Amino acid sequence: MTQPLMPKATAVWLIEKTSLTFEQVADFVGMHPLEVQAIADGEVAQGIIGYDPVLNGQVTREEIARCEADPNARLQLAPSALPVPKSRGKGAKYTPVSKRNDRPDAIAWILRHHPQLTDAAIGKLLGTTKETIAKVRDRTHWNSANIKPRDPVILGLCTQSDLNAALAAAGDRPPGAPLPPPYPDPAEETAA
Repeated sequence: MTQPLMPKATAVWLIEKTSLTFEQVADFVGMHPLEVQAIADGEVAQGIIGYDPVLNGQVTREEIARCEADPNARLQLAPSALPVPKSRGKGAKYTPVSKRNDRPDAIAWILRHHPQLTDAAIGKLLGTTKETIAKVRDRTHWNSANIKPRDPVILGLCTQSDLNAALAAAGDRPPGAPLPPPYPDPAEETAA
């Protein structure tokens, strides 16, 4: 369950302004009942100004009245009127300005060492466009005279695991992976 903003200050306000039980307040703010009791006794939270959850739209007066009438009832947070922020999808990843000039070098390295990767896979791996990949491949890139193939992992444009995943998706074994045996395994033949 989500908690209210400023739980200790909310607990102070609920203890001072309502007749809710310590368990109800503790459950609502996510604290231990003994800590809430210590707040009520004045041992904890001295100098903390209460935070009104009703005024701030976290709970309604009717909800508090309902829970005051029934000691077994639990306070529920009011639904927020604010829209829930959308999570950012997996789009093109950001490349710092200092590394953007290294992208053509990385593209050239991948085209030389892993020609089986598609332009879409290279674009996703390095965060570049198919047009840039085609220009590097055709040597029509504006800086083609200065492009030197360099490993994108060393340049920091992708991780080795991302590169291995792209190669595995393309059907190629990643570098360093053991070769498949060219002959049947003798252990399998004796077991049969």
